[in-house]
Formats: sequence, structure tokens, C-alpha cells
Amino acid sequence: MESKWIERITVDPEKCGGRPCIRGMRIRVIDILDLLSAGLTRAEIQSDLPDLEEADIEAALKFVS
Repeated sequence: MESKWIERITVDPEKCGGRPCIRGMRIRVIDILDLLSAGLTRAEIQSDLPDLEEADIEAALKFVS
């Protein structure tokens, strides 16, 4: 069963200044969006951030929509 996208987004005042992050890691939603807007593909982002899953990128996109 596919997890809901919102469960992948966490907000913790102790991490990244309370900004929305992916699964409690220090990868902020805005970082993913910035990489996408800079023209990186999802595969390139995952290569640069190997802990990131495809569903995390999708969650970041849905979070802002």
C-alpha cells in the first residue's frame, strides 16, 4: 500500500528552523523544489541525495500545490 504523501513531510522546530522537510531528514521541501526549478531531473536529484525516494519528490510537489 502506497503511503500518503503528507506523511512524508515533517515539521520539527529543532530541524531546519522548523521548515518542512522530508521524512525527518534535513532535506527541505524547498531544496527539492529549487533543484527541480534549476532544471535537474528527478533522477539527478536522487543521485545527489541518495536517501531521497521518488515518492519524496512527489510529496514535495504535492505539498506546494
